[in-house]
Amino acid sequence: MSGVDQLWEILVIITVVVLAGLGLLVGYLRGGGKKSAPPVAPPPAREAKTRGANTYKPSSTATIDTGKGGAPQPPAPQQEEPPAAETATPADQAPTEADLAAAEPALAEAPAEPGIERPESARGRMTRLRSRLAGSNNALGKGLLSALSGDRLDDAVWEEVEDTLLGADLGVAATTEIVDGLKRRVQVEGAPSSEQLERWLHEELLAQVGPDMDRRIAGTRVGDRPAVIMVVGVNGTGKTTTVGKLARVLVAEDKDVILGAADTFRAAAADQLETWGARVGVPTVRSDKEGADPAAVAFDAVKAGAEGEVDVVLIDTAGRLHNKVGLMDELAKVKRVIEKQSPIDECLLVLDATTGQNGMRQAEIFAQAVDVTGVVLTKLDGTAKGGIVVLVQRELGVPVKLVGLGEGADDLAPFDPEAFVNAVLD
Repeated sequence: MSGVDQLWEILVIITVVVLAGLGLLVGYLRGGGKKSAPPVAPPPAREAKTRGANTYKPSSTATIDTGKGGAPQPPAPQQEEPPAAETATPADQAPTEADLAAAEPALAEAPAEPGIERPESARGRMTRLRSRLAGSNNALGKGLLSALSGDRLDDAVWEEVEDTLLGADLGVAATTEIVDGLKRRVQVEGAPSSEQLERWLHEELLAQVGPDMDRRIAGTRVGDRPAVIMVVGVNGTGKTTTVGKLARVLVAEDKDVILGAADTFRAAAADQLETWGARVGVPTVRSDKEGADPAAVAFDAVKAGAEGEVDVVLIDTAGRLHNKVGLMDELAKVKRVIEKQSPIDECLLVLDATTGQNGMRQAEIFAQAVDVTGVVLTKLDGTAKGGIVVLVQRELGVPVKLVGLGEGADDLAPFDPEAFVNAVLD
């Protein structure tokens, strides 16, 4: 081996040793040195709460309770679950509530008699109603939240809140109570956050709507007689349509119903009611003579209901103008004649939710003529002044029981106070 080759070998060995040493040194420094913390990502920006269209839908547990006036039913005995291997149910074993609930869709699809509709169960359809209570132009919800969204709560803000509530037809008394309640909370708790202030507003409004009022409908036989429901209201409020929709609710609950067409002054009113009844196989008692005595028709309907041992008699009355005293007297006469044969278990007043203070005037006049037990609000949509709910209940001392949410045959829903306030403020 030449001297040059030996020199190259020595250089290669030295190079390898140096590189290996450098590698060990770098590894040592990395292992023993302090590790730098990874960069911390900044927290995501808080998304601003946007308010779109407000939507009223009854909660999943909200149903039209037709048990008012009936005898309380004893609780069903607890059924033991069969062993997993068993697939058949003994013939003498009563079905459980779960069995009935599971069978509802099948029952709804079962063929009915030719030409007769089978209404959807109220328990099922109420959870799917998606009609609007108030749109993006809702004066009550948007006005209140806009007024309270500033940094200061001074006299100008409280005055704006009062004007908004009064403009939504809540009335002076309810408006004063809500504003005073908010002021007291602010004084006790100090400057609230926007979320806290909205929560207080929700609680104050809900208290005014009356979550504990009895909103059951008289839809159960009382002793040996049928329940009698009398429906009153001004022309154009959807009174006859409401009677037809309520009949569908009762039929869906397996109630036997008779309709009484006591609106004998409006042309084709009896025909309209008879059409509603025929769709679900419910008979209508009517007079063939236009302008017949409405009290006599109502009396005959209650008599037919008692003889037929039905569950409910629904009486539709004329759409009486609230400024015609003579017509109010006629309505009182219908009530007296019915009561000669049977007590009236329910008197429902149908009001157009868009009429505001004028609707309140109607309610007061009808309450003087008959004993109103509940209110049905129709046309509860984006143009409605929702405060009429509070005002009517406060002045008459009776609850809003039902609301009309659309044009469909099964768009009659229970009034759900919690869902109503949520829809106003969401």
